[in-house]
Amino acid sequence: MNGTERKNITPGITVDIVLKKDQRTGQLTRGVVKDILTNSPNHPHGIKVRLQDGQVGRVKLIH
Repeated sequence: MNGTERKNITPGITVDIVLKKDQRTGQLTRGVVKDILTNSPNHPHGIKVRLQDGQVGRVKLIH
């Protein structure tokens, strides 16, 4: 499942995100969602979230 729709993402789920510094390479970082930072119902590049370890990025995959 991709991460472009906010309704698919809830705090506590495991996701793969792309960090700002990794946008060129597309390297994914896995973690558990702490906060959802995007307010709109969808975003073409992925919903922006904060992981429990504090990293912020856009969701690419939902597990």
